[in-house]
Amino acid sequence: MKGYQLTFFTQLDRQHNQYPLGEWLVQTAMKLGIGGATLMTATEGFGHDRKLHSAHFFELTDQPIQVTMAVNEQQAEHLFDYLKQEDIKVFYVKTPIEFGVTGGT
Repeated sequence: MKGYQLTFFTQLDRQHNQYPLGEWLVQTAMKLGIGGATLMTATEGFGHDRKLHSAHFFELTDQPIQVTMAVNEQQAEHLFDYLKQEDIKVFYVKTPIEFGVTGGT
């Protein structure tokens, strides 16, 4: 199947509707019927603001978060429409891919 890998980058302390934004993105992917999404935490990173974000022993709220999913074109359009409707501002990377499942039925 042809489609896109969508990767969203945020921080642990960013919230939407009283949920951490990374968790909200995973739940939204489920709600919209996307086949899967993975939330990963990182040790350190920086964004467009050039500010270093990292996981510290005493302060984990600034920890970088990445949410990745493989979607077809219609799912990508639906997700981005929904993000616009919810007024979500988040950096993303959208990469054309081929994806599927190996093995028998």
